[in-house]
Amino acid sequence: MLRLTPPPGDVNDVHDFVVAELNRHPDLNTIDRMAFVTALIELATNVIQHADTGVGVTCTLSLRISHDRIEAQLSDTAEDRGIKLVAREMPDDELAESGRGIALIHALVDNFHYERVGDRNLWSITKNITRPGSPDIPVAF
Repeated sequence: MLRLTPPPGDVNDVHDFVVAELNRHPDLNTIDRMAFVTALIELATNVIQHADTGVGVTCTLSLRISHDRIEAQLSDTAEDRGIKLVAREMPDDELAESGRGIALIHALVDNFHYERVGDRNLWSITKNITRPGSPDIPVAF
């Protein structure tokens, strides 16, 4: 489990933690790793950038890897802002500097969930693991 309070904690701490945990499972394929890490870093970046309203935010990240999926739960102590997590599309403007995060996370993982539990925001992502021989993994000839 990783606990951080930005600053000084930041998304680099999240990256280091998740990569170290995934490296304990060398059987995970590269595509699943990259998709999961990218989604989790995007989520953590959004929480770190947008959750703190000046009172400080503490984040806790837990990761679970099983034979068929990778799961992360990120909780934060930010205020309740009435967040409604709905699937979004990428912005129409190719040069838009925001609005891609939620859509990107949805595209990279199999399940993305948010709920307010007590005094914490709880974010969950799940990526199903693709095993060798699955039609989801490109096969080189």
